[in-house]
Amino acid sequence: MNKPEVKEEVKAFLGEGTEFNGLLSFEGTVRIDGKFEGEVVSKDTLILGESAVMNAEVSVGIIIVRGKIAGNIVASKKIEIRAEGEVIGNIKTPLLFVEEGAILDGKCEMIKKDKKVTVLPTKDSGGSEPKMTSAVAS
Repeated sequence: MNKPEVKEEVKAFLGEGTEFNGLLSFEGTVRIDGKFEGEVVSKDTLILGESAVMNAEVSVGIIIVRGKIAGNIVASKKIEIRAEGEVIGNIKTPLLFVEEGAILDGKCEMIKKDKKVTVLPTKDSGGSEPKMTSAVAS
């Protein structure tokens, strides 16, 4: 029996077969099952379904990955990478859950829950290494 991934209702949904490029900023829970390229910013929950394909810089409270994402992730509360999930990029979070079969190819930085994480904008110098700049304050 499957347990619900989050307790609150999904406020927005990008379905399979849809594509979006740009900045996504939201409150509540958002689920993506289509293609997304750009930047995601929220204090709340982002769910990537099994058919999701993302190329994005992500800064959220919680992210649950069942699809594919290329880009850096900063999650102030938790990152979950499920068995079907694939993350190519650096991650930063106080709590990490990786299910058997999941793929994580990048650097992982664990932060204390009582630290505040602020994502700072960066300009990519054209190198192949993903960039992640942040400041941590007590």
